[in-house]
Amino acid sequence: MDVARVKQLIDEAIAENPALFLVDWSISADNKIVVLVDGDEGLPIEEVVRISRHVEHNLDRETEDFALEVSSPGLSKPLTTPRQYRKNIGRTIEITLTNDKVIEGEIVSADEEAVEVFWEAREPKPIGKGKITVEYQELINYTDVKKAVIKVIF
Repeated sequence: MDVARVKQLIDEAIAENPALFLVDWSISADNKIVVLVDGDEGLPIEEVVRISRHVEHNLDRETEDFALEVSSPGLSKPLTTPRQYRKNIGRTIEITLTNDKVIEGEIVSADEEAVEVFWEAREPKPIGKGKITVEYQELINYTDVKKAVIKVIF
């Protein structure tokens, strides 16, 4: 399988719609091509079909047999690109840092380097008995993130 050609076809298809972006892609040993695409406003099924057709119609099955799967990453998949963080501003995220500390809070902002998260925690009062609610807002570099997933809250 010509890996460079597959990547070129994926890039061409995604470039046709600036609201879309590539999250990840892979080719397995048995030539299964998996493409994960997302969009700033979601990923319409028409776009999945268009990308799939562009890749499939430009590869020769006579030369090499392959399977192709194009989809969005889904809510259970960890975030991997800054654009995914930006898309989810205002939503609740659970971030596991490289030091294994876990933060659950709302995404306030995100850029190419870091995500800003707001959360509240119940902590013991500095003086006396009982607890108080303390607010935190922290800028977290993506290099410090081990895993980040959007929390679905009903």
